Amino acid sequence: MAAVMDLGRLRALHAVAVHGSVGGAAGALGFTPSAVSQQIAKLERETRTVLLERRGRGVVLTDAARRLADTAERLLALVEQAEVTLEEQRGQAVGRLLIAAFATGARGLLPGALADLREGCPELDVRLVESDPYLAAELVARGEVDLALVQDWPSVPLPVQTGLARLDLGPDPVDLLLPAAHPLAALDVVPVERLCGQRWISVPPGNICHDWLVRTMREAGEEPDVVYQVGEFETQIALIAAGLGIGLVPRLGRGTLPAGVAARPVAPEPSRRVFTLWRSQASRRPAITAALTAMRRHWDALPGRPPGH
Repeated sequence: MAAVMDLGRLRALHAVAVHGSVGGAAGALGFTPSAVSQQIAKLERETRTVLLERRGRGVVLTDAARRLADTAERLLALVEQAEVTLEEQRGQAVGRLLIAAFATGARGLLPGALADLREGCPELDVRLVESDPYLAAELVARGEVDLALVQDWPSVPLPVQTGLARLDLGPDPVDLLLPAAHPLAALDVVPVERLCGQRWISVPPGNICHDWLVRTMREAGEEPDVVYQVGEFETQIALIAAGLGIGLVPRLGRGTLPAGVAARPVAPEPSRRVFTLWRSQASRRPAITAALTAMRRHWDALPGRPPGH
């Protein structure tokens, strides 16, 4: 008798195929690496097939596993279509909704939106994973997450695959943060050309914010000297407070600045664009509609943002 394969285990295998590792799959699915490994082990027993092979400190998919992962991708797309149909018939958000979001968006926007979803959609299991916009857009396109909160810059647009829909929330202004005793802190507005020759504190390469800084400073005629590369803006601010450099930090999710750190606007004003992505075929899904409504409502309530902007 043919084995009846569990959908959750197929989802785990597909995630390993997409992300190239058990740890990457776990992060995208919101599980622990141990839980993903257990799912794969059970799938191997069910199919009586070796799916993962050890190679160095990681694992690789066997040929059989890759074929099964391709089939799983098509099956998961069919399941999503079925979920949309069922939710439409019930007229309410049900099932699971996995959201990927960049760090400051998760901190500055999503707590209130997620709380609204929990209260207004009690049958909806909402989960959140933190992800850089580059990866988040790919996760949505691949069907690994249902909805992504992302950001980009006008000069560094985020590549968006066909088949994805988007809702623009609005601009997120960016300020120059610097020690209060820094000479540039005496200016009301800092021209971008005055930023040349500075010691920068920024996110590491491969992050969309880092790419924007490099491109902006190159246009001003200089390769930026990024002396401290840290992923969290809160850590960047702590380094700035210690007088170790300057940084460009968005306002969303930033919080109150510590004593000794000054914020100054830059001319021309840098501003990143915040928006959401989801698969167009899921646009009718009530869970997607509810999540977008909650995000829009809380975005419009942020300080300094008029409704509809």
